[in-house]
Amino acid sequence: MNSHPRTRCTSQSFRAVTIASLVLFGAALGGCGLVGGDADPVWNAPSGSAPATAVSGKPVKESAQAESISLSATGDIIMGDAPNKLPANDGEGFFDSVTEALESDFVMGNLEQPLTGDTGTSKCGTPKRPNCFAFRSPPAYAEHLKDAGFQLLNTANNHSKDYGSQGYQNTVEALESAGLEHTGAEDQITVVDVKGVKVAVVGFSPYAGANNLNDLDAAEAVVASAKEKADLVVVQVHMGAEGSDKTHVKPGNELFFGENRGDPIKFSHTVIDAGADLVVGHGPHVLRGMEFYKGKLIAYSLGNFAGGGRTLSRNGVLKYSGVLHVSLTKEGEYVEGKFVSTYLNDAGVPTRDKADDRGRKMVAELSEADFDETAAVIGADGSIKPSA
Repeated sequence: MNSHPRTRCTSQSFRAVTIASLVLFGAALGGCGLVGGDADPVWNAPSGSAPATAVSGKPVKESAQAESISLSATGDIIMGDAPNKLPANDGEGFFDSVTEALESDFVMGNLEQPLTGDTGTSKCGTPKRPNCFAFRSPPAYAEHLKDAGFQLLNTANNHSKDYGSQGYQNTVEALESAGLEHTGAEDQITVVDVKGVKVAVVGFSPYAGANNLNDLDAAEAVVASAKEKADLVVVQVHMGAEGSDKTHVKPGNELFFGENRGDPIKFSHTVIDAGADLVVGHGPHVLRGMEFYKGKLIAYSLGNFAGGGRTLSRNGVLKYSGVLHVSLTKEGEYVEGKFVSTYLNDAGVPTRDKADDRGRKMVAELSEADFDETAAVIGADGSIKPSA
């Protein structure tokens, strides 16, 4: 890993972040582009890109302790699979059922697909990958994300390069043209200003071109660098084996078809020790439990948030998901949290689960089963609190 992480500067609605010299590494940094792995080009926002949308949502909350900002996050998002598996109305209104549930000062999601035309370089269709899945949605679908209230998308996952480096570049350009922030490339630190609080977001996965969750020394370094640039650090991480039988979190590395998808507990504790204030996990395609470590919340997996075009399974526990809400002070102190249940309907569209509240119930049970005294306590109202 390059020892000099690159910082992505925000556009005009978020206060621009000046790249300061990096005392930790003794080297100065410059530039505001997206830098991938060794084989990836450097991308900057197109000169004609629209400015980022202003941070909107709930007003800054007051507590007896201090001011706080509210953050919300989701799990995996696939809006469809062009050309034949796109949602109704070309995606218009795709997120309508969950838009209110997403509202916060800063809304994040995990974009589990490129936004691109067919580049001719799909990772599937070769003898080595007979059972491969490659997804893509039109670049214009970035506007659906914006309309839903998303402000930052994580791209550190196993589908962001389904259509090669060109497809990934097209995704970045589509997001930036819609005024959306993104993070996930190797050494990329995205810093935004949320109501006067600088928030750095860093994405991790076990895949080339992203910050490697299996290189704990490198993970420590990039999180420590992010902490120097911002008041708060949020880690987005695509980790863990996947499937309906992978709801529990256990110590040790998780393997899936020969891939080392990390040690979720060790990784999460390591980045918090390095300065992270919140860890948002996804990847197993199911909900997992939550715990508090040193006062910081870890959500080990937020499940399948959107699977348009029936791209993600809607069978059993695979259909349940939710929106995580967390309020933090500028100093990183946890103020409050909430989990709002959602599910995939028959078309894979994200839908509020007000009546049955199945996602919340799952997270509550899994947290208690897997983490004992460090478990997050999920109340009947969705509130998230540390164990007494």
